[in-house]
Amino acid sequence: MKLSKNAIKVLEARYLQRDKDGKLSESPEELFLRVAKSIAEAEKIFNNNAVVNEKTEHFYDMMTSFDFLPNSPTLMNAGTPLGQLSACFAIPVGDSLDEIFEAVKNMALIQKTGGGTGFSFSRLRPKDSLVHSSGGRSSGPVSFMKIFDEATEHIKQGGKRRGANMGVLRVDHPDIMEFISVKKTEGKLRNFNLSVGITDRFMDALERGEEYDLNDPVSGKVTGKLNARNVFDSITCSAWECGDPGVLFLDTINKSQTVLDSGSIETTNPCGELPLLEYESCNLGSINLSNMLLEKDGDQLVDWKKLETTVGNAVRFLDNVIEVNRFPLKEIETVTKRNRKIGLGVMGFADMLIKLKIPYVSEEAIIIAEDIMSFIYENAVSASSLLAEERGVFPSWRKSVYIGRGLRIRNATLTSIAPTGTISIIAGTSSGIEPLFALLYERKNVLANENLFEINPIFLEYCRINNLDTKYVVEQLKKEGTLRNIKEFKGQSGDIFGTALEIPYPQHIRIQAAFQKHVDNSVSKTINMPYSSTVEDVKDAYLMAFRLACKGITIYRYGSRQQQVLDIEGGQDWYEKEYFLKCDPHECKL
Repeated sequence: MKLSKNAIKVLEARYLQRDKDGKLSESPEELFLRVAKSIAEAEKIFNNNAVVNEKTEHFYDMMTSFDFLPNSPTLMNAGTPLGQLSACFAIPVGDSLDEIFEAVKNMALIQKTGGGTGFSFSRLRPKDSLVHSSGGRSSGPVSFMKIFDEATEHIKQGGKRRGANMGVLRVDHPDIMEFISVKKTEGKLRNFNLSVGITDRFMDALERGEEYDLNDPVSGKVTGKLNARNVFDSITCSAWECGDPGVLFLDTINKSQTVLDSGSIETTNPCGELPLLEYESCNLGSINLSNMLLEKDGDQLVDWKKLETTVGNAVRFLDNVIEVNRFPLKEIETVTKRNRKIGLGVMGFADMLIKLKIPYVSEEAIIIAEDIMSFIYENAVSASSLLAEERGVFPSWRKSVYIGRGLRIRNATLTSIAPTGTISIIAGTSSGIEPLFALLYERKNVLANENLFEINPIFLEYCRINNLDTKYVVEQLKKEGTLRNIKEFKGQSGDIFGTALEIPYPQHIRIQAAFQKHVDNSVSKTINMPYSSTVEDVKDAYLMAFRLACKGITIYRYGSRQQQVLDIEGGQDWYEKEYFLKCDPHECKL
């Protein structure tokens, strides 16, 4: 097991156990053994004669080779008294004061154990509505969101990291315009990602340039109308200006529900990869695609057999997590065990493409994205079906789409693409399905008082193999911010190392859509745009995502906020130059 300096820093700061004096009491190897033993204990629940040691070894090998890693709460808490292992939760927010503060309390209980929380504030009555019980006037959803935000400010997830929230408001809520613009002032709702819940009805009105109804969530009455194009302009202008709000396509999400008659999904987890029902949680894990390769005649090829084996072990691991998990609320345990949703995803996609010599900005990258995720989903279904034979189907199976398909399955959902922020640092690979953000950059807000500087290890290895002066190349990279003006990287090699801001936004969206085709939850993906991007670019991106059946979309225009998690090291103006490949956003080839 090889760990980078940054991986060791992250493990020591967040994951390794400490004694009562705060001193480290665990090594990285002991961490993974602790997790493997804890998750393998679930085998005894279904088979008294289960060979737990064998499963422990499988899980340990899978993690220490960085072929697969579970979400952070599992790494932090498995085998400890806390024992809360899920990353993603959705908590309902009712309209009464009691219900609102009950949600705040539940949020605190979840976040202190390491989970992230998603909320829809769409049931709250609009600002200035009459409150019959007191005779006063409601302050509206945005005002109450500030209470959730302030509470989160004082809670660290699992005592190790700042809490995170998703806040959603339906586009037909009367307070939608206030919601859209609330984060234009930097520092407001800093612990929230925001998304507008977009409906098909709104999209129809947008296409026709018509008005649409605003509905009071308490009375159900129409309280006004807005022009859809004006609202859409406000959404995209705000996203261009500050990165928020993103959008969730609520009807697209609910049409793909696998459990029927289970209620409407109104929100997701903080990063958007898990649309969740009320009081539902999900545990995630990610396969490192950079490790799913083999060498043949000097070339790298996808190792489909290894990927199949890893998927099978990962599905079993994640199903076991549900069994040994200690849920923060009884309601969450009930709903989670009823549907047994898991979210198996990937990391290292960009690194895999580089090793395969496939530029991220290519049709071949879209094809490999579909092929890989289709293969993972099909094998996840097979693995879950085998678990159903061994352990039984999930309890709400009879109300699911799987009956019509003649499929007995253990888990209501199987796949999800998470951002894999810190676990990709531990694994030493690129995050999620993102392209390389940059070859040399500074990462903020991972550790409390320390920024991490990163340079892509595959790029360094490329320089070594090709006898390039690494020191010279790095110095040039610091000055330029890109390889495009460095003569050693003209042509194919420069394209292979293309980075997030060099890739046209339509390609970002096509990659997201290619994965979404074979993901039954959702996909967390940031559509990075250079500083010089326009509001029209943002509009095109949102419309393209809708046309390609993405469940949501988040854009970020580099430099649009003073504080941002990733900063390019070196040249700060290169992204404004004419380096970017042009691509028609309306040519959707999926």
